[in-house]
Amino acid sequence: MSQPRSVAPRSTSTDARGYPRFWDEERETLDPAKRDALILDRIHHQLAYAWAELPFYRRHWQAHGFHPDQVRSLEDFTTKVPVITKKMLVADQAEHPPFGSYARALPPGGIARIHGSSGTSGTPTMYAVSKTDWERAGEVHAMAQWCAGVRPDDIVQVGFPFGLFFGGWGVVQGAERIGATLFPLGVTDSQRHLELIERLGSTVFSATPSYCIHLLSVAENLGVDLRASTVRHLLVGGEPGGSLPGTRAIIEQGWDAVVADAGSTSEMYPFQTSVGCEAGTGTHLYTDEVYTEVVDGTDPNVPIPAGRRGAVVYTHLWRDSQPMIRFAPGDETYLATDPCPCGRTYPRLPEGVLGRLDDMLVIRGANVFPSAVETALRSVPELGPEFRIRVHKRGALDELTVEAEAEPADDALRARTEEALLRVLGIRAGVTLLAPGTLPETTFKARRVVDER
Repeated sequence: MSQPRSVAPRSTSTDARGYPRFWDEERETLDPAKRDALILDRIHHQLAYAWAELPFYRRHWQAHGFHPDQVRSLEDFTTKVPVITKKMLVADQAEHPPFGSYARALPPGGIARIHGSSGTSGTPTMYAVSKTDWERAGEVHAMAQWCAGVRPDDIVQVGFPFGLFFGGWGVVQGAERIGATLFPLGVTDSQRHLELIERLGSTVFSATPSYCIHLLSVAENLGVDLRASTVRHLLVGGEPGGSLPGTRAIIEQGWDAVVADAGSTSEMYPFQTSVGCEAGTGTHLYTDEVYTEVVDGTDPNVPIPAGRRGAVVYTHLWRDSQPMIRFAPGDETYLATDPCPCGRTYPRLPEGVLGRLDDMLVIRGANVFPSAVETALRSVPELGPEFRIRVHKRGALDELTVEAEAEPADDALRARTEEALLRVLGIRAGVTLLAPGTLPETTFKARRVVDER
């Protein structure tokens, strides 16, 4: 695992399509204890490198009384190294433009790509990726997409935007490394996406879960049956949903294709910190590339066991251009470490990333995530793909109302929807049923919450 390969997949067995089962069988099926030893070695390397070369980390760690020599185990890493946040990165870039003092100074021509993501103020946070890191990212994306079922004979149609932020570039890198035919269409008219799937015979489609569901609605209005299309794999990401059982079932049944959910955050490029496998057991974590911890939501130095929900913390193990070390994006999830039928020994996120902790709504003392509302609504088949959550005050109490689309909208359907929400959320929520087409259509990432408090 020292440098990325530029050769064909290595595997001792083949899949149903006659291709190797694994992209890198030795790496993907390694004994977890041996992998942990390799991870700890890379952590030691990154800590020493950041202390010596990246002023941001030295200042931050000294302020917390931490020195790299204190880490002798993975538990030490979790309990002793302070986390960093997006707010810290934005402030440091403002003080040390353009890339911050957590970025390695690269010589002219040393940067392969510059991308960015919007900060809370609207000022982009800039990310520079060295040529070595960009090349390695391509290998990781290829391994992840191979796990998801992409092969050289596929035509991969990309519905993510191509612009300032990394967006669909990971899909591009992985598909090109695999040798698949790439069609980077990006964001365009939904009907055009459907027309070109049929015209080109695209076999893989990549977009957000919301957009894949939206296309089902568009196809139905056009009289197009996506189950009869050539698409057999869907690579989704950019938002929670692709691993939620109800949402996943709607997409898979509507497209008659296998969904693979990929974790993503611009700071942690390469995106595929996790990717769903064809076994349907959740998303595998490539912990020997991006080490992933799940910790207590109120104290990121407190580890929690597999199966319990907590906050995600990520660390780059190989990237040296702007490495993130214990980056806390504010997402919630839980781990699983039991064996996966696909044979890969990486840990998994059974339901992917459940949502952002700062998106969590506290309603009458209960914690409510938009993903939980989505899970409830997807269990009611008569409802349309779009929904909106409204939160408001009634006197001193918080009230939650969910708007969904249905035709016809009757009292019985409203009652069944309210029952589904109560069953999943544990609190009562009002339901307003709207005519189809009332709510804004989702063409990229869904914006579901209107907080009127």
